[in-house]
Amino acid sequence: MLDNIPILSLLVFSPIVGILALLFIRSENGRLLRIVGTAGTALPLLLAIWLFSGFDFGGGRQFAEQALWVHLPLPTEFVPGGVQYYLELGYSLSVDGISLALVFLTALISTMAALASFSHIKKRWKAFYIWFLVMEIGMLGVFTAQDLFLFFIFFEMTLVPLFFLIGIWGYKEREKTANKFLIYNGIGSAFMLLAFIMMITTGGFEIRETADSADYVYTSSMETIMHNMVSVDSYVNSAAYAQSPFHLDEGTLVLIFFLLLLAFGIKLPIFPFHTWMLKVHTEAAPSVVMLHSGILLKIGAYGLIRFGMQFFPEQIETYALLIAVLGVINVLYGAVLALVQSDFKLVLAYSSISHMGIVLLGIASLSEIGVKGAIFQMVSHGFISALMFLLVGSFYERTETTALEKLGGLAKSMPFMSSILLTAGLALLGLPGLSGFISEFLAFVGLFDTRPVLTVLGVLGLILASAYVLRSVLRITYGPMDARFAEVKDARLIEAIPMIILVTFIVLIGIYPAVLSETIGTAVTDIINGIGG
Repeated sequence: MLDNIPILSLLVFSPIVGILALLFIRSENGRLLRIVGTAGTALPLLLAIWLFSGFDFGGGRQFAEQALWVHLPLPTEFVPGGVQYYLELGYSLSVDGISLALVFLTALISTMAALASFSHIKKRWKAFYIWFLVMEIGMLGVFTAQDLFLFFIFFEMTLVPLFFLIGIWGYKEREKTANKFLIYNGIGSAFMLLAFIMMITTGGFEIRETADSADYVYTSSMETIMHNMVSVDSYVNSAAYAQSPFHLDEGTLVLIFFLLLLAFGIKLPIFPFHTWMLKVHTEAAPSVVMLHSGILLKIGAYGLIRFGMQFFPEQIETYALLIAVLGVINVLYGAVLALVQSDFKLVLAYSSISHMGIVLLGIASLSEIGVKGAIFQMVSHGFISALMFLLVGSFYERTETTALEKLGGLAKSMPFMSSILLTAGLALLGLPGLSGFISEFLAFVGLFDTRPVLTVLGVLGLILASAYVLRSVLRITYGPMDARFAEVKDARLIEAIPMIILVTFIVLIGIYPAVLSETIGTAVTDIINGIGG
């Protein structure tokens, strides 16, 4: 039924409905703005569920939408030889199992974060929800784009809204944090743009023969570029390559690979490009951090899998050890620093660095089970971190602090939220039966066959995770309680609903991992077969 409907375009751009509705509401009507803003995230969630229900889990990329967007003749002085060359940029969307899982994650957490904003955001609701929905369009577009230029546009669409969401609705150092975020991610975007230009000019060239002529085209189509870059030997011997003034060789492939590693490494983030992320986690509003930690960090991991593994199978094999070492550094560095923090938000920030290291280890395994573990970790950590920062915002609203030494005994006055915090903490440290366990287990099992020493070092990070999670959670929920917190209220319904929903998915993946494994299975197999080939 979905084959005849542009479901992906409807999904990606559906937040526009909410944006248009918000424009016609008075800025003073805060309650209505919050209701409409949240409703604007419900439509893409419903479409994501519909998309999931119609997906063929045994198939490859599905629901493809393609249209020629830009067809420009290049100046003849730009490409010498007296032949007219063209640049083509396409509008191309599709999803495989990996994209589908991340699209659903994005839609669900966006709705949960919008609900959280009822309590966390106190001013300029219209502008907040408009920027919020613009960023959701960018996030959904990143995971569905099949054209390099389109991917880059959607990627940039996530940066500008987040800059304003941090700079206007954050805490004391919000403007400094927003600037630092933009500088780091702007540098990453520059690396990505340079890599994409090189990919288009070297791997995106093709000759399209017609009955009486031939078009010489540089295309930004991911399918075309990936085919040429993966099959570089046959491409070098092709007629198209002979006519191209820009050549594709091993040195060029390695350079592009490292440019993309830097671009997505900053986004992930990989140590030492992580300092901007710490500031965002501590200075942005909790509902904004739910999106940042739950979804935006995963764009970096998604880029490494989608581009690093699919476009550069030989290079990923050559530099898998480097990626594994970076992963171990992330795991241990984040865990050790989380263990000594006195602010709960910083504990979670360093924990995110550590858990993103597990994603790197799964990628570096170059095995089907390890890459599945990396994707499980992306989805699992998305749910867990979103839940954690939802709790952070709720606790902060009542206590006006996230300092561990000032919190304590909250289980007496807030038993529901304390039980949710304990559940989220157990998932974060990898308790069997919750989503954190299966993701970590798969990633480390996948890596162990080829790199047992690095696996053992990485597992030390899990031991430290138990220490910093239990230290923080028990310090907040038990022990002596400040008299000021004796009368604070437990979660309201608007807070309890997203908490319960996020816990449900954390438990679902933990006890029935097949729901995610079957979704991503075919896509992961195709990636690994491409590397093996």
